[in-house]
Amino acid sequence: MILLTDGDDVARQAAELAARRLGMRCISASAGNPTPFTGPELVELIKQAAHDPVLVMVDDRGDPGMGPGEEALAYICRHPEIRVLGVVAVASHTSRARGVKVDLSVDSQGRIWPGPVDKDGQPRRHKRLRGDTVDVLNWLDVPLIVGVGDPGKMLGADGLEKGCEITTRAIQAILERSGMEL
Repeated sequence: MILLTDGDDVARQAAELAARRLGMRCISASAGNPTPFTGPELVELIKQAAHDPVLVMVDDRGDPGMGPGEEALAYICRHPEIRVLGVVAVASHTSRARGVKVDLSVDSQGRIWPGPVDKDGQPRRHKRLRGDTVDVLNWLDVPLIVGVGDPGKMLGADGLEKGCEITTRAIQAILERSGMEL
């Protein structure tokens, strides 16, 4: 499964479109701002999914502390029956978050970038991607963290009318690096 650290309505639409394009299952009910389900409830939804891989959204609604999205993310990542392939870490304008180091990012032009990006998908020279639902990743064993700007937005670069190319590319990067064949 793959986690996406955003859950607003536009992110949900971007996740659904990207999942459809990649032949994945998106658990749309996981969307919300903040995440409407607990970790145990999301694990049950993941287990009920029709097929793998599954895309799940988690969101803290701007809370820089350990909010419901990060609690659910941690629970899922530590669950012995769930194999997490990676996390699409979403940048935000929050300044109170510690941030997380990413393995790579997909910028607003669709290019792979070795460092973080900002909310608009612009490459940054900083060492950490700042987002409101990413700090917990510092303490989890996640195989791959791919940074992106705001799914479905990025000043129009990832718009629904453009097929959410950036969000799709980030998920695809996780699938490719995990050896998952669709």
